[in-house]
Amino acid sequence: MSPHHFQLDTIGIMTEDAQFATALYADVAVEKMAEVYAKAYLNAAQEMNGSTDDAVENATVEFESFISVLKSQRKFADILASAMVSSEEKLALLQKAIASKATPLFWNFLQIAAKRNRLDILSAICRECRVQLDALRGRIPVTITTATELDGPILETLSGKLRQILGGEPVIRNVVDPETIGGLVVRVGDTVYDASLLTQLKNVRQQMIDRSANEIQRRRDSFRNSEGN
Repeated sequence: MSPHHFQLDTIGIMTEDAQFATALYADVAVEKMAEVYAKAYLNAAQEMNGSTDDAVENATVEFESFISVLKSQRKFADILASAMVSSEEKLALLQKAIASKATPLFWNFLQIAAKRNRLDILSAICRECRVQLDALRGRIPVTITTATELDGPILETLSGKLRQILGGEPVIRNVVDPETIGGLVVRVGDTVYDASLLTQLKNVRQQMIDRSANEIQRRRDSFRNSEGN
């Protein structure tokens, strides 16, 4: 390989790395911004309704309903996310589409998001609202990737095991990936458990069986020794 070829390859790799880093930074920035807006929205819901969990639940459900509508109305969603459309035009469209149906809290939030040009991250904000609501309710999102779909009894067993490990109520999402090795992969937030919990459960069960067998054997030995004396 010539030095020039090597330099070109190196430049290509550096360019790909830079593009990946830029995309990753953008994703992280969106997540952080979504977290800020979600907290502000849910805090406002609590303040307006006496700091009740139901207020946060209702605010989140209303947000999710709106996002569901946007997913079915792609042109409308694209307009709201477009940098080529002014915030005034977006507000006018929202006024016609949702103002009369939305709660004062949600309508006020949409106005603020529009004026600050944050309508393009509404889906991310909505997801963060659900994350924060789950945290408030002691629910912990868990993604379990398996080679085949989990059935009811296994899910119940895993839920019980995770409940003990996490100290909260696991909300399990089962992702099927035929290439999964080792039974299953469990992801909780940024933590990935690559050891199979099913294997752990089997090991615990085997330990209990072994302990019982040892206890039986110990009693037999003790009985034989007493007879011999």
